[in-house]
Amino acid sequence: MADGRSDQVKGRMKQAAGDLTDNDDLRRSGERDEAGGKMKEAVDNAADKIAEGIDRAKEKVDDHD
Repeated sequence: MADGRSDQVKGRMKQAAGDLTDNDDLRRSGERDEAGGKMKEAVDNAADKIAEGIDRAKEKVDDHD
């Protein structure tokens, strides 16, 4: 599970641990991990959509041959 979602979960866990221990550094680290995970997930989703668009364009070109 080495994707954006795992980073988000790890970040939320760090934030919770930071809250429990009153550790601001751990809490901020968790916020960064969660934000990074959201970014990874967004980039992966965009890449998937681009790949799907390319595949559809290829199919249209192949249909016209």
